[in-house]
Amino acid sequence: MKFTKMHGIGNDFIIIDSEKESLEGIDLSSLAVKLCDRHFGIGADGLLISTPSKTADIKMRVFNPDGSEAEMCGNGIRCFAKYIYEKMDKKKDIISVETMAGVMLPSIIEYKGHIAIVEVDMGTPREIKKAKVKGYDATLVSMGNPHCVIFVDDLNKIDVGLLGAEIETDKMFPNRTNVEFAKIESNKEVTVKVWERGVGETLACGTGACAAVVAGSEAKILERNVLVHLPGGNLEIEWQPDDHIILRGPAETVYEGNSI
Repeated sequence: MKFTKMHGIGNDFIIIDSEKESLEGIDLSSLAVKLCDRHFGIGADGLLISTPSKTADIKMRVFNPDGSEAEMCGNGIRCFAKYIYEKMDKKKDIISVETMAGVMLPSIIEYKGHIAIVEVDMGTPREIKKAKVKGYDATLVSMGNPHCVIFVDDLNKIDVGLLGAEIETDKMFPNRTNVEFAKIESNKEVTVKVWERGVGETLACGTGACAAVVAGSEAKILERNVLVHLPGGNLEIEWQPDDHIILRGPAETVYEGNSI
C-alpha cells in the first residue's frame, strides 16, 4: 500500500489515496492504529484518506492514532492540500476539500518543491463560551472540532500529558476535547502547547492554534492577527472582520513509501 508521509511544523500525517490503493474491506480505524504506531508502524499523528467527493474537488477523512475519526485537522488539511496540488494535472491554487466539518478551501500561496506555504479558510468559530475545568478558567471553542483553551502564566509548570488527558476525557466533554495551554507573549504573539483528542501531546495543532487566538481575542488579551508559537514551529492566524479564520503555515513532504 503506497503512502506519503508529510508534516506541518512537526504535526505529521500519513496520506493514502483511495483511488490508487484499494481500501475495500479494510477497517480504516484499525489501519490508523497500525500505521500511526511510532514503534511498530510508520508513525504519525494521524492518517488522512483521500476519497472522491460529490461536493468538492476532493474529500479528506481524518483518523487519529487511537482509531477515532476526527471532524477536521488544520495542519492535516494544509498537508493534504499540498499533496493534492502535486497530483493535479491542471494546477489549482485554491482546492475545495470536503471534511466532516464542511467544505474547506486551502490555498497554495508559495510552492518550492517539497515545502509549500499553505493557508486555509477555517470558517467561523462556534460555540464560544467560558467554563471552569479542573479548577482552571477555560474558553471552549469549536473549530469544527472541540477545543478547551486555558491561559497560564508559566507553561513549564503545566504537566500537559497528565492534565491534558484528564481534561480530554472529563465528563463535561461527552465526545472528548482537544486541550490548549497558552501563554500570552504580547498582544500579537502567544505560545501554545497542545493535547490532541485521540492523539496525545503533539508538536503543533492548526485548529488548536485558531482556538487559542479566538479565546485570547475574546478575552481582549490578543489581537485578531497573531503569531502562534508551538513546539514544532510557528503558525500565522488571522481572524478576519467577516469572522472567518485564516490559518497559514508550511507543509512539507517527508517521504513516500510502501506499507506492508
